[in-house]
Amino acid sequence: MAHHCPECAFANAEGANYCQKCGGFLAPPTEVAKDPSTATYRIGETGELIPVELDAVVAQGGALVIRSGGGRVGESFPLEGERVSIGRRPESEVFLDDVTVSRDHALIVRRGGDWHLDDLGSLNGTYVNRHRIETHHLEDGDELQVGKYKLTFLSR
Repeated sequence: MAHHCPECAFANAEGANYCQKCGGFLAPPTEVAKDPSTATYRIGETGELIPVELDAVVAQGGALVIRSGGGRVGESFPLEGERVSIGRRPESEVFLDDVTVSRDHALIVRRGGDWHLDDLGSLNGTYVNRHRIETHHLEDGDELQVGKYKLTFLSR
């Protein structure tokens, strides 16, 4: 039986962990539902995948985790400092390489101890829980959509 990629729907061979076509992670849905931290990682300086214990990242103040888009499901970004940029510019803290993402798309800013998401006048907009926003106070579990990427905001 073929294992369909959640990113591009390509039919992969049984037992494959990554999509042959787009490189997306092929975790069985039941496995991900039981423990979402199993597929969480960050990319090291040389491009290697480093497994991340999500609870440890979230305890430091919050994180974004890619849930779909670009074959990068499970990649996480800790929210550190006062500002975290999201965009197609390679220098962005959350670099999303896709034409539907503006170079300077959005900014996550800490205000009074809480995280807020600000759209930076992006062409395709920034969405939280399927609503287009200009600015939004982020809460644990919020689903962000930036271009074709869906990310989950996690915090304590």
